[in-house]
Amino acid sequence: MTLTTLVDTETLSRHIDDPRWAVVDCRFSLADPAAGRRAYAAGHVPGARYAHLEEDLSSPVTPTSGRHPLPPPNTLAEKLGRWGIDKNSQVVVYDDTFGAMASRLWWLLRWLGHEAVALLDGGFPKWQREGRPVTPESPAIQSVPFHPTINNALCVEAGHVLQMLQTRNGLLVDARADERFRGEVEPLDKVAGHIPGAVNMPYEDNLDFSGEFMSDEALREHYLAAVKGTAPDEVVHMCGSGVTACHNILAMEHAGLPGAKLYAGSWSEWITDPNRPVAKGE
Repeated sequence: MTLTTLVDTETLSRHIDDPRWAVVDCRFSLADPAAGRRAYAAGHVPGARYAHLEEDLSSPVTPTSGRHPLPPPNTLAEKLGRWGIDKNSQVVVYDDTFGAMASRLWWLLRWLGHEAVALLDGGFPKWQREGRPVTPESPAIQSVPFHPTINNALCVEAGHVLQMLQTRNGLLVDARADERFRGEVEPLDKVAGHIPGAVNMPYEDNLDFSGEFMSDEALREHYLAAVKGTAPDEVVHMCGSGVTACHNILAMEHAGLPGAKLYAGSWSEWITDPNRPVAKGE
């Protein structure tokens, strides 16, 4: 059994001692970058390693980058190996924000050619609600080689997005909250608004009231209505810094609409060049 989008808590519980499964805790707060590591130290899914969004899953910010540039592939591959992950591993990623952070590692693993990675549906909150085991103990991990097969077809750069605007080919989807998309507020970046022609699909809309993903049928209906005939592989997802956009890519994959791409730099990179167009409103 290979899981490539979502895994439920019961399935993970049955495999908690399976050496072929590797669990990664991705809890992180933009407001307090140390909060995730503290939460991990206080208690996590047994066997879970910890991945820090900014230290492990991003590279340093530059004057022309977004807030969370992609990490160097070989550096990430070396860390994955230290976390005991190789080509035979079924990876499970989770956080406490319903996949907003963990979906980044889900996407990064696929970028490095590792398809067997799934997000824990409902995340750590559901795991705790169900009274499943939690431990403060760090796991003993044996390092293994992780050999990446980088698939850069999964992501695009700002030049591709500019070409999309000029040719009107493809569809740009922005995962930020609607008030940020409209430019009414901007708590994180220096410029408010969105890229002209983008459509707004907040990542939270992938979830039901329980914080779990909607059914694959409901997600498929949701995205087909939004893309209006655009082929899935011509859809490009973005957000503020290339993190929550991965949530929308995962949702499309789970809905049977594979092939959407990530604009990894996203809004925070786009606005580093004042010549790039900006829009406000709907």
